[in-house]
Amino acid sequence: MEILTTLAELKESLPTRERRKRPLALVPTMGALHAGHRSLVEKAVQDGGDVVATVFVNPLQFGPAEDFERYPRTREEDIRLLESAGAKWAFFPDAEELTGEHTGFSITHPVADMYCGAHRPGHFSGVLFIVSKFFHLINPDRAYFGKKDRQQLFLISRLASELAFPVEVRGVDTVREEDGLAMSSRNRYLTPEERLHAPELYRMLNIAREHYAPKSQADRIDLASRLVGEMKERGFRPEYVVFVRPDTFLPLSAEDPPETPAILLVAAWLGKTRLIDNIDILSAHG
Repeated sequence: MEILTTLAELKESLPTRERRKRPLALVPTMGALHAGHRSLVEKAVQDGGDVVATVFVNPLQFGPAEDFERYPRTREEDIRLLESAGAKWAFFPDAEELTGEHTGFSITHPVADMYCGAHRPGHFSGVLFIVSKFFHLINPDRAYFGKKDRQQLFLISRLASELAFPVEVRGVDTVREEDGLAMSSRNRYLTPEERLHAPELYRMLNIAREHYAPKSQADRIDLASRLVGEMKERGFRPEYVVFVRPDTFLPLSAEDPPETPAILLVAAWLGKTRLIDNIDILSAHG
């Protein structure tokens, strides 16, 4: 695996579209890699791609009171994981070179100000700015993102579509610990006691899916409200619980019939750690 650190090295090492024998697959990460990131690289390799993984803690997607400074940086471990997973290139860009000239230009979307975006102002603008820059600089045929960050996946898919980037965005299923906790680099913030308790979040999502059989919008609101209450009783501090449409990512409305497919999104704090998760609601009967 080749390690790249500058834009000049990136341009020199990556094949242009005309010279590619296999699709070029992009796996963007912020490092502190785990089995969830491994699954993205392995899926890209299985799909026949040559993988370039980026490792960049993007300052543009952190708010002033967030964890940019303490976000885990594990470069050597990340290199070993990417190499063993089959990546061909690992790009560790310098922040000054990649974002030093950023003057406030932003890319946004109405959904970017909802859910996680409502609690992390500017977060998705920072994500979309860097992802669009990677799309431009790397010019991949495919890009892989985990479904744990479902709102992010939706926005990046819309970015590629509406701005006509010649890239196919592919979502990869959430990888979970044996006890159900969605893998995340921030899970290492959990205390041992919190780590034992954290899988309760996914368990509650599954229970909510089992009880999802609304006859009206009021039933959906009631189920979401009951889930918020249960989360509070179990020591979580919920930020939001919402059923959204997969196609628009807008909340289900009174006009949506009971059989409308949905995604149940949640974000909640456990101690000093913010957890996000989601689960597909296929229909009122599934």
